[in-house]
Amino acid sequence: MVFGSVPKIPVVRHIRSTSIADDIDFEVKGLETQFVEVELDPGESAIAEAGSMMFKDANIEMTTVFGDGSHQESNGFLDKLVGAGKRLITGESLFTTVFTHQGHGKARVAFAAPYPGHILALKLDELDGRLVCQKDAFLCAAKGVSLGIEFQRRIMTGLFGGEGFIMQRLDGDGWVFVHVGGTTVERILAPGEELHVDTGCVAAYTGDIDFDLVRAGSIKSMIFGGEGVFFAKLTGPGKVWIQSLPFSRLAGRMLQAAPQRGGSKGEGSVLGSLGNLLDGDNR
Repeated sequence: MVFGSVPKIPVVRHIRSTSIADDIDFEVKGLETQFVEVELDPGESAIAEAGSMMFKDANIEMTTVFGDGSHQESNGFLDKLVGAGKRLITGESLFTTVFTHQGHGKARVAFAAPYPGHILALKLDELDGRLVCQKDAFLCAAKGVSLGIEFQRRIMTGLFGGEGFIMQRLDGDGWVFVHVGGTTVERILAPGEELHVDTGCVAAYTGDIDFDLVRAGSIKSMIFGGEGVFFAKLTGPGKVWIQSLPFSRLAGRMLQAAPQRGGSKGEGSVLGSLGNLLDGDNR
């Protein structure tokens, strides 16, 4: 089975193994604004964040579950409550949507990225079963993947870590799909090797990476440098994914550029605010 290909994106993958999570076929489509199309066999399921679905075949049943859907029916309500509580702490919904193929043959469901960037397709059993990512990065996964939280244990990191303080932890052995803003940079760190990154630009890293903070130069640099007071210090061994456009930076730039009282700011106009007055933008 091969889907229609997209240039420069060799993403059609399928692996069969004796795993806990469902094995799924998928294809990532698009360039700057991507979506992932998942193909399910009868009985297979995918989990996703609420509101991320793009389309689905009619024989795929959509249900809402408490928590992340990774617990089996034999687990009690307390286990499900704990799973839902972890998601609430990371700012996500208490509920997760599960898409299950209830018919015959093949069926497809697609999930869209929330803003421009790239979707990383990662197999957890190739990453020692654990991935830590920004709390808004998770898009969808094969059912059986557990969604949790990753607290930074050091006091300084917790106080000044910003977006790196509370992150999502994905555990299991199945496919996960993580959305990264802008362009993605992948770095493999050797044992003891350090990398300094803006805390918001840390998209994801493997579970063996050590996350800490380092001061951003001198007092003058911290105050006037515009890069914040601390950088994230990532120490290997392990793999790190860096995003060039974190959502917080995108939202901040949009808010900064937005008119304070409605209407257009008239960027590029030689008249500036006078031009706004003449064309009726100032009311």
